[in-house]
Parts: sequence; C-alpha cells; structure tokens
Amino acid sequence: EMSEMLERSKKNVAHGLAWSYYVGYLKIVLPRVKKSMEEFSRANLNVLACRETWKLHILVPLSCDIYDDLEKADSNIQYLTDLTETTMTRAGVKKRVYKHSLYTIKDEDNKLWHCAMEYATPLQSLYAMSQDECAALSREERLEQAKLFYRTLEEILKGSKECMGTYRLIAYQEPGEAETHFLSKEILWHLRQQRLEEYTVSEGNQLHDSSMTLSSTELNLQISESDLPQPLRSDCF
Repeated sequence: EMSEMLERSKKNVAHGLAWSYYVGYLKIVLPRVKKSMEEFSRANLNVLACRETWKLHILVPLSCDIYDDLEKADSNIQYLTDLTETTMTRAGVKKRVYKHSLYTIKDEDNKLWHCAMEYATPLQSLYAMSQDECAALSREERLEQAKLFYRTLEEILKGSKECMGTYRLIAYQEPGEAETHFLSKEILWHLRQQRLEEYTVSEGNQLHDSSMTLSSTELNLQISESDLPQPLRSDCF
C-alpha cells in the first residue's frame, strides 16, 4: 500500500532518475573527463586556458525543456569538437561509446570561451511524462520534480570521491520573457566564477564554498518536506 501511495504521488520519480543518472552514466564518465580535457589541451594550445574549467558542465533547466542542438538554444553557443571518447562493454552492448562535446561561447565583447557541456538527459523523461496522459504529471509537479532532481543529484555528487572536481551543475530557470542570449550568459557566469576560483587558489587565499552559489540568477529550489523522497517500505529489514 505504501509503495502504491508513493507511486501515485510521484514522490520517488526525481530521486530515482538522479540515482540512475549518476550510477549509470556520471560515475562512469566523470572520472575520465580531466584526462580527455588534458589530451585536447596538449593538441590545441591556449584553447582551454583555465584548468579550473576542465569539467563537464551539466545544464539543468528547471523547465525540463531541452534542445538537442545547443546552437538552437542560443546562437552565441557553437559546437567546436568532441573530446576523446571512452569505449567499454556495458549491459550487453559491445564497445559502447561515451563522449562529450566541446563548445565555444561568445561573450558580450566577442571574446571566445570554451567548455565541455551537455544537458542532464533525465530531464527529458520528466518533460515527456508531463506530456503523456498516462503519467499525469502536471506542469507544477514537473517543476517540483526538476528541483528535487537537482537537489538529489547535487547531494549524490558531493559524496562521490570519484567525481570530485570533474563537474559543474548549472541549474537555471528561464525568464518569463524570451531573452535571446540568456543561456550563454548563464554559462559564462559559471565560467567566470571558476576562473576566479582558480586565481584565488593560486594566490593562496581562502576560497568560499562554491557549492553554495547556484548561478547568476537566484533560484528558488526550496522543496517542502512532503515532496522529498520517502522509503518504499515503512518497516525496517
């Protein structure tokens, strides 16, 4: 009965998606990101000048609206190339390929910045559920699940030694009115923050906890206790 109640209230959807994303993907690819970035940097001098940005930048739009082509989301973002791919046999798939794309972001002064980034793909599932009558996930519920997904993923990654220093979560909520270069500005804010962090460390100054800063726009990610994931069983075993 408890399991059925939780399933109907959809309280474990985002929690499960976050864990699946971590165990089935991020835990595999993130430990290899810095090596791929280092290999690219050796072959392309001065492109990746700031080592602090040698991470996978994971975009988390709370609307769950994801573009397959980032260039269509913002014309200031352009695909550059793919980093070195990782191949392994997994879950019956021979030579499964994992790879990340490197992008160029143009700022307001036409200066070019570079970073590896991609959307958090489980958000596509949340969006699809909100469009499917069988899932019966309202727009408001989808937003709460997206917030819960972000908070859960953040906590999981914070506790992962293998993934330490290999990622940057970029959670954001699109403005009510269309803004042409909102996404590129959001990403640039994070890149500048990381560059500032690198300079601060190199100067030997005390660094504030960067995990407390979500983005250049203040996000309301508060979730009521009733929306937090609950155990599937009330008894202990």
